[in-house]
Amino acid sequence: MAGTDPIAEADADALFVLTAALLTPGRFPSVLGDDYPAACAALGLRPDAEGYGLVFGQDGHGARWTVVVDDVSLVAVAISSWDCGMAYDLSPDERSVVAGLPGWPLPVATVAPGVPAPHDPEPEEGDPAPLAPPSGEEWGPAQRRLGADEVALQWDAWRARVDGEGTAGGPTSAAAPGTGTTAADTAVAASSTGVRKALHELRGYLEEPPPVGRVRSASGVLRADGPGWSLVAKADDMAFVLLDELPREVLPVTRGPRLPALLEALDATAVRSS
Repeated sequence: MAGTDPIAEADADALFVLTAALLTPGRFPSVLGDDYPAACAALGLRPDAEGYGLVFGQDGHGARWTVVVDDVSLVAVAISSWDCGMAYDLSPDERSVVAGLPGWPLPVATVAPGVPAPHDPEPEEGDPAPLAPPSGEEWGPAQRRLGADEVALQWDAWRARVDGEGTAGGPTSAAAPGTGTTAADTAVAASSTGVRKALHELRGYLEEPPPVGRVRSASGVLRADGPGWSLVAKADDMAFVLLDELPREVLPVTRGPRLPALLEALDATAVRSS
């Protein structure tokens, strides 16, 4: 967990740091976009090759702020320390601050002690709309990408579920619909069509490279996104696909004659997080 030390002097304008994230070509909050340039654009930033650090905190009035800094190494060390359960005082130099944006694009569970409850700051003329996490009650591109992130984090559990359910054919082998259709038939047809579309577009990525970060790899797990779909896979195993058109469904794609070569080729071109 992050500390609550202010970036500047301890006054109403100081930022009490709660947590942080990286915004780099190989590692960025997928809620912001399908790739690194899109994620930067969502925050009004140019896609610098070195990337940025995102520092989330509250000012002395309790207002939520996202501070963008160019000291990526400092933020990376802080995140690694917190992940290991170690305390780390993340206090970026003011000279490294690129932008201060109202709100948080991600949910932050921690709050700063001794200040009012988190809230959006009072807008001033010309200020952008406050950043806000996506709704958990809706389903769209942001929620689909967040769902894929969760599958990547819990790969072993999802993989074990496939083994336990014995889904040998996967959605790509669904039977052709008959003359009568039900809601289940429609869902199966949509999953087959959506998965085929995703795999087709992924093969296209090998012929014409997509924007940087659209195919990335971390801890041996491959992540890729495209219009309406997200993929999570391991190059030597299988894949899972999530679709905009099928809310909260995780579709297993088991290995067949073409999937292994596709995953290996994508893994070879993936941007890797540092």
